[in-house]
Amino acid sequence: MVFYPDHISEQQIRREKEKARRLRRSQWWYRKIHQGVCYYCGRQVGRANLTMDHIVPLSRGGKSKKGNLVPACKSCNNKKKYLLPVEWDEYLAYLRRLDGS
Repeated sequence: MVFYPDHISEQQIRREKEKARRLRRSQWWYRKIHQGVCYYCGRQVGRANLTMDHIVPLSRGGKSKKGNLVPACKSCNNKKKYLLPVEWDEYLAYLRRLDGS
């Protein structure tokens, strides 16, 4: 069983996932992935290697709206998981500090 905050029901999550599936088939999404660049790391990975990511995850109250959906490489999407933008930024800053040490 997946845990969602009290104010987010499994039914709401299902509705938002369906909205995301519809948007994934839209011209808007095809334009977003056309360049094949990950929103988070900026790497050119090709359209086929991009996934749809919710900047504010559904499990944290995010919605499947154009302003909350970005193309992400599979690596970034898997690492980001349920993190909010500020948490993701902190994680990336932590990794940079490790690399710089």
